[in-house]
Amino acid sequence: MLDRADCESYRLNTLSELASADEDTRAALIAEYQRRTEEAYAPTTRRNYTQILAMFRAWCCEYGHSAEPPVSPLTVAAYVDYLGGKVRPTTIGLRLWAINEMHRASFSPSPCKSRLVNLALKAVKRTYGAHIRQAAPLSKLEILAAIENLGNTRIEVRDKALLWIASDSWCRSSEITSFRVRDLETQSDGSSLLFVARSKTDQYGEGAYAYLSRPGTDAVLAWVKLAALGLDEPILTKSQRRGKRTPLDPATVSRVIKRRTGRSDVSAHSTRIGGVQDAFRIGCDLSSIMVAGRWTSPEMPARYGRRILASQSAAAQVCDAMLEKPQRATFNGAPE
Repeated sequence: MLDRADCESYRLNTLSELASADEDTRAALIAEYQRRTEEAYAPTTRRNYTQILAMFRAWCCEYGHSAEPPVSPLTVAAYVDYLGGKVRPTTIGLRLWAINEMHRASFSPSPCKSRLVNLALKAVKRTYGAHIRQAAPLSKLEILAAIENLGNTRIEVRDKALLWIASDSWCRSSEITSFRVRDLETQSDGSSLLFVARSKTDQYGEGAYAYLSRPGTDAVLAWVKLAALGLDEPILTKSQRRGKRTPLDPATVSRVIKRRTGRSDVSAHSTRIGGVQDAFRIGCDLSSIMVAGRWTSPEMPARYGRRILASQSAAAQVCDAMLEKPQRATFNGAPE
């Protein structure tokens, strides 16, 4: 496998060859790159890429810049300045990725690697902050209360299954809606494992497993039986008797959670964040939390649990101990 230096050398050699190539050769190579990109990336990624470039081109048109590669680093830096304070730094980073990919697709030098653009992004972070807004957490107790309020109509049985899957498995909405009946593997104690065939962090389908409790398993099996779902059909589908047996849209998961909990500030990701916070509250270690949420890095679960971790920190423990049992401060065992 080529290391980063070899890859950069190969890229520069390719650019040099293309600079002297005829138009037909260049057009054929660009078309081949585009075809392979469409095969390599998920539909959502391609859709986001197209939308981001459309916004960039519209901005260039409005402010009198050329959006055709190679775009000047001055133009991209000005675009970063324009976005500052309007969108989060992570969103700016995503837009720079799309601009960079546009240049890669045309085998042109990317302005996003310019120090000028890097400094513009640093300035935006320094001016507006790099805080990432987090979805509001939904605790297990809140989900259990929402489930308790549901009856036994067809749609309520379906929504019970959805809420159990979301809160037990800590899965993302795209993963939740991808589960098929055959992905449910019951265990001897009545709980189940859900096979996650593909996810945001597993684009090549190595697969993983998520947990489903015994009552969660019962709720899912009750819905499968009521809807008469086959093994290859999605678990979460439309609730109408004659509705199409197609997976729910991931956005529908958020709408169901909002409706059943009565909270407008939550989303499908709220059960994932709430699960992490619940785990920290009861003393679970970070490694077990990473396994449960299928994270490959501790960064995100630590971020989700930072409020809980602050209240469990050494500073908090010292305060609790000293306030519960006030005593005179000592230095090396002797009163000061």
